[in-house]
Amino acid sequence: MAQSGVGITTIPLGAANRGNPFIPTVVWDEKDVILFDTGIPGSLELIRAAFQEASVPFEKLTKIVITHQDMDHIGTLPELAQYFGDRVQVIAHQVAVPYLAGEVPLVKSKRLAPPVNVDVVVKDGDILPFAGGLQVVFSPGHTPDHTSYYHIPSKTLIAGDALTAQDGVLQAYNPAYTPDQETALQSIAKFQSLDLAKVIAFHGGECIDNLQDRLRAIVEAGPIAVG
Repeated sequence: MAQSGVGITTIPLGAANRGNPFIPTVVWDEKDVILFDTGIPGSLELIRAAFQEASVPFEKLTKIVITHQDMDHIGTLPELAQYFGDRVQVIAHQVAVPYLAGEVPLVKSKRLAPPVNVDVVVKDGDILPFAGGLQVVFSPGHTPDHTSYYHIPSKTLIAGDALTAQDGVLQAYNPAYTPDQETALQSIAKFQSLDLAKVIAFHGGECIDNLQDRLRAIVEAGPIAVG
């Protein structure tokens, strides 16, 4: 069964995003099943089906990690939190907490999110003791709270929206949705210190080739013109 031992996989939710495929990540060990981000509102059944397709038991979900506040990443969080109740912990960076709690309007929509309690608050450099170790890499720019995670055993960067991908080639962030490009580039520069075998971009999917070369080229290219 897929969740035995330690593993990591993507679970495409392309149908949820109307032509803008959303590819969150699931990480597991013998104790925990961890979902990174939740898709747009109303994606619970899509997530359940994606778990089944990946042979990961949905009902064994124990933790939901939020990379950042955008609605295509937190939309189904309230529904999942209600469905699982105390069986699931919500994990997010400390900067994300007031957004997820519905206390501060989301940066892009200017609306308050349906409030969800964050059970575990993380900061840059923390190592979460799940699935062999997950290093917190605070990576703002796309949003003020954006946080990526480095899965130590597989040398995989779960990049969220700090990076994108196309046809297996690592790309920069989407400039139309990244209001602070200078900070975003500083965040990408941090990734260069990681020993990378794979990068997962939640819009674009998995990349394994020429990762450090691509990171270097993205940083050296600088801000991207919008339009």
